[in-house]
Amino acid sequence: MVCFKRSVFVQVREFAGKFRAKKLYEYNNEMVRRFEYTDILGWSHSRFNTFSMCKRKYYYTYYAKYDTENLLKINTLRNLTSVALEIGNISHKIIKVLLTRIQKSAEPIDREKFESFSRRKAKEIFDIKQFQEVYYKDLDEIDFDEDILKRVNQGLTNFLDSDRLQWLFAEALNQKDEWIIEPEGFGEFRINDMKAYCKVDFLFPIGNEIHVIDWKTGKTDYAKHSDQLKGYVTWVAFHFGKNYDEIKPTVAYLLPEYKENSIEVNEYDIEDFSSQIRKQTDKMYAFCEEPELNIPLAISEFPLTERVKLCNYCNFRELCDRV
Repeated sequence: MVCFKRSVFVQVREFAGKFRAKKLYEYNNEMVRRFEYTDILGWSHSRFNTFSMCKRKYYYTYYAKYDTENLLKINTLRNLTSVALEIGNISHKIIKVLLTRIQKSAEPIDREKFESFSRRKAKEIFDIKQFQEVYYKDLDEIDFDEDILKRVNQGLTNFLDSDRLQWLFAEALNQKDEWIIEPEGFGEFRINDMKAYCKVDFLFPIGNEIHVIDWKTGKTDYAKHSDQLKGYVTWVAFHFGKNYDEIKPTVAYLLPEYKENSIEVNEYDIEDFSSQIRKQTDKMYAFCEEPELNIPLAISEFPLTERVKLCNYCNFRELCDRV
């Protein structure tokens, strides 16, 4: 494996830092910075999570175009979804529609109409997806009603019955024109001149505070998700110039019942977070032949994970002969 001196990483970060926001655009009465495209690798929680799980999966996910021999197969496998992923994906899309509706009208939610809409929307998304469980013959087929819709409806019902939704109606509607609901783009920002991405699910102001909510349908993982929340705080502070104590991040778990995890963040937390992102970014840079262009080393330098159980849930296991 090619090893880079620390000075090279510093040069790369300085190179990235030169590409600051070139212009601003108005989004819901707030100014969010936009960036010109650059090739340099950008940190994200999901990217480093993939990197940590399996270097070969990381290669297939982010550098498929360099494996021209297997490109078609890689793209096919990369587009596979799973039951767990689709429960989350569908739930996010329906909640986005729900919040947009609340933003337009404070009328109570008609549960019957909402349930009917949710079923149609969920089926529309389900019908165009190819599932990993079927592709690898773990299941003969995915039962839409039992495997998908039942869980989606439970999560949505939990949210509709939650104190949080009632609180939104009571406290957040006065500034509804400033809500940001799953904005377009990838949520690019800078942290100590490093390129990073962090896309919020739902952002809304209450007085001088900005609240951010991230919806989850999977397992509770307070440590992992707290790091995500720090990313949201950093993103908000960067774009809106808010003090850290004015930013209120929350993970909202929709299943099996509704519960939340909120954290308070200060400047020392963000300093630690920034240091963590620098270390993680450097680790990913080390697998680049040319970090400033995000050109990877040869695929042979990206080893398969030794945690073989993870392969049972990987889209790319066919390519690794771990079916």
